[in-house]
Amino acid sequence: MSENTTREPHQPDTGAVTAPRLTHKTSMSDLFARISITQLTLIVLVVIFIWQWLEGQSAISDMRQELAQKIAEMDGGSKANAILIAKNQDEVRAMAVKVAALEAYHAEAQNQRVALETLYNSLSISRDETAMADVEQLLLIAGQQLQLSGNVKAALIAMENADARLQRMERLAFNGLRNSIGQDIDKLRALPKVDVAGINLQINRLLSAVDALPLVDRHRPSENRVAKKETPIVDEAVWQKLLRTIWLEVKQLVRIENTGLAQISLLPPKQEFFLRENLKMRLMLARLALLSRDQDSYRQELKTAQLWTKQFFDVNSPEGSRLLDELNKLATASINIELPDISASLQAVRNYRLSHENAADIGTQRAIPQKAAR
Repeated sequence: MSENTTREPHQPDTGAVTAPRLTHKTSMSDLFARISITQLTLIVLVVIFIWQWLEGQSAISDMRQELAQKIAEMDGGSKANAILIAKNQDEVRAMAVKVAALEAYHAEAQNQRVALETLYNSLSISRDETAMADVEQLLLIAGQQLQLSGNVKAALIAMENADARLQRMERLAFNGLRNSIGQDIDKLRALPKVDVAGINLQINRLLSAVDALPLVDRHRPSENRVAKKETPIVDEAVWQKLLRTIWLEVKQLVRIENTGLAQISLLPPKQEFFLRENLKMRLMLARLALLSRDQDSYRQELKTAQLWTKQFFDVNSPEGSRLLDELNKLATASINIELPDISASLQAVRNYRLSHENAADIGTQRAIPQKAAR
């Protein structure tokens, strides 16, 4: 018994430990058993409501932050707009000042234009008479250009300006005059064209090339002549080599060449200068004959220039040959044109002007007796 009594305190008390656990499990099951379905639904709804409320609060906070950011951006934009508006207002003020100045200048220009128109109207007797005077003057200029210098281009420009002057008047009475002027313009346009500018340019090139022409007494040796190479002598003594070298140098001092000319004119430098200047003068006289459409004088001056070039200058050199070829081409060019008669248009304008003045005089004479009778 003593052994049984000693072992009992060391045995575990299993009943005392399991009893509370059973009690805890029993209370939780009783708690879930006591909660009805309605209460469970309410609890779930409350939890969902709280979750949605928290999520709504988070969304509202985000919206507040975004709204604050937008407001800040709008404040910055409004400040920039205010700066731009102020700048635009300054520019508008400056432009208003400029516009006011331009309006003042425009008003001043209008006043000056009115004053000039008044002055022109006071000085001009009649618009038709002024137009007729201008047209007659232009036709006189065309006739002078055509007869004196044969300048077809200048005469054509003057007649076209006269026709344009009548066209601006827009009067049916001027149609007959315009037809006469148009016929003369067609005559001038039908003329063959002479390249006066091209021929004048060629003569200018020849004038600049005269100074570089070599004279015939300074004829250059022919390029086809090949110097003979002497073969050295083997075993030649020093004195023999020296003598042969001296002999070669002496032979080079004198050179005989056939220039193809019977006589060569040897000119001193002073006469050479005047020769070149006289040749230039002949070319300039040929240019004057070209501008005046004088065919005979033009060809005569070029013929004289050709003769002097062949007689005094080296025509075998490249410069002389080129100059002679260009002189031959210029001499064969035709500059003579049969100029038409354009006096019909001038006579028509003068007849119209005389008839207009006679009609005005008759009207004045009729008006004087009527005033006297009154």
